[in-house]
Amino acid sequence: MADHLTGDTRTQHERMLAGDLYIADDPAIVEAQRRAQRLAFAYQQASVEDSGKARIVLAELLGELGTGAEIRPPLHVDYGSHLAVGEGTFVNFNLTALDVAPIRIGRDCQIGPNVQLLTPTHPLEPQPRRDKLEAALPITIGDNVWLGGGVIVLPGVTIGDDSVVGAGSVVTRDLPAGVVAVGNPARVVRSLYGTNDPGTEG
Repeated sequence: MADHLTGDTRTQHERMLAGDLYIADDPAIVEAQRRAQRLAFAYQQASVEDSGKARIVLAELLGELGTGAEIRPPLHVDYGSHLAVGEGTFVNFNLTALDVAPIRIGRDCQIGPNVQLLTPTHPLEPQPRRDKLEAALPITIGDNVWLGGGVIVLPGVTIGDDSVVGAGSVVTRDLPAGVVAVGNPARVVRSLYGTNDPGTEG
């Protein structure tokens, strides 16, 4: 394997947290991922038997959990500690939030089932990718956003407040506030500001 990181004295975990290329073989990375797996499993079990305990486990797993936020398990995360969910937000079953970089979901959002929030990136060049280098870009979901079932949000994307993304759409670039976007790649099809129509998408 070519040494792509010559002269950089940081650990792979430190490189990851800085948003730089890294290789996911650092013991701290592995332990953080195992912690997330243990807590996500414990959350799913507790949600069936003891909602109070489930809430405690979920708060331990996530970096931030707002008052009144609800996440239906199963929940799939890389670390959990880099995921923030705002107050009053509802997340339906089977969210995949690959939080190598920070993921922030705002207040009063509606997140449909099987949504994927994907921060990891990989080099386009063949050799660095073969050598297992990766990085990540943060995802930000504004307040009062509705992501329909099966929506995929790609690395580095920001979705503005009040916007709606139709079911099955793939969001490859930023979306402004107050719009409806659909398709692959998701494209804005209408503005929501200045209308009383609640819409039916997603």
